[in-house]
Amino acid sequence: MNKNPLPLDIDPMSRSRLSLPKREELDVTGQQAFDRANRPGTIAGLQGPAGIQLHSPEIAPHLSALNTYLRLKAGFSPQIREIAILATAREMDSQFEWVAHEPEALKEGVSQAVIDVIKYRRSTEGLATQEALVIELARQLWRDHKVASETFVQLNASYGPRMLIDLVVLMGTYANTAAMLAVVDMQIPDGKEPLLPIP
Repeated sequence: MNKNPLPLDIDPMSRSRLSLPKREELDVTGQQAFDRANRPGTIAGLQGPAGIQLHSPEIAPHLSALNTYLRLKAGFSPQIREIAILATAREMDSQFEWVAHEPEALKEGVSQAVIDVIKYRRSTEGLATQEALVIELARQLWRDHKVASETFVQLNASYGPRMLIDLVVLMGTYANTAAMLAVVDMQIPDGKEPLLPIP
């Protein structure tokens, strides 16, 4: 159990600054979004981005469809997908995303050594080319706000234009999620410990 009490402006049911809407108060689109978020097997359920999106239920099916495509149908290996998510979460200092996705990355076969390179912002030297490229893309994109020509050439050669754009959109969806989580000060799930070193 978390040792730290919740901040005073945090709703204990949603674990954020916004309370969770009741299912019966939502329209059909909102109820469908509620049910999708509440089904078994989701990483965060209603105490996370899906719960926040219920406040704008019209966006929920679009974001859900995009997320499903990027995570499952864009053609990335589960390892590359999780590295892209973690690298974005790290650059956004999103504790919630990190706590959700470090265990997921390990489950999908990402080594602890690669995770630690991202977590502690270490050099990518010595990593497999694909892993290093994805981490460097996230760092350049979110930290430097520009991508070096050499990085682009290597990514384009490795992935081709479609998958490269899909990779950027994947990172962008998790940056968007990190922004929503930051605005509502989403707390990590009860019983979880922070895994990301944030000053």
